[in-house]
Amino acid sequence: MKIALAAILAYLIGSFNSAYFFTNFIKKTDIRKYGSGNAGATNVMRVLGFKVAFFVFLSDVLKGVLAVLLGRLIAGNIGGYVGGIAVVVGHNWPVFLGFKGGKGVATSFGAIMTISPVIAVLSLIIGIAVISISKYVSLGSIIGAFTFLIFNIIYYSSLNMLIFAILLTAMVVFQHRANIKRLLNGTESKFGQKTNIK
Repeated sequence: MKIALAAILAYLIGSFNSAYFFTNFIKKTDIRKYGSGNAGATNVMRVLGFKVAFFVFLSDVLKGVLAVLLGRLIAGNIGGYVGGIAVVVGHNWPVFLGFKGGKGVATSFGAIMTISPVIAVLSLIIGIAVISISKYVSLGSIIGAFTFLIFNIIYYSSLNMLIFAILLTAMVVFQHRANIKRLLNGTESKFGQKTNIK
């Protein structure tokens, strides 16, 4: 029962979509109607610029942190893992927005940072390096997620942690399936490209 409670609360935390909230508050519009159609920090940056995107990114990271901490408080370590997974599910498929949300990268990072900070930072560094070289945020996000999984396979600590890594990585890759197709076709937008709200 405690694990179920942790999952439900974390899902509801994840369902609060900061990209939608900030753009709706500032521009009175739905971010999902512009750019890539994704309700996440990268699309917000393309449409509204770095400042708004920074607050969206920070909010999404904090959702992951809060969900893990709350899960631990309710159901111990297993509750932290469950909370970390459920908050990303909520971010990706939010009940308040018709189950159409973001891609879960920032929220995943917040959850990972709370559970395994060293691996989180290493994965982040590699992801940023890929973005810096390729100029593709999606590619950096995908490789960063795979790096997190590989580190957990190499430095195996527990079955729960490995399952956590597999599920988060799978969700990141799944949510980037359209980006992967565009990367293969050479039509993916690069970092810094803007789409303005008219």
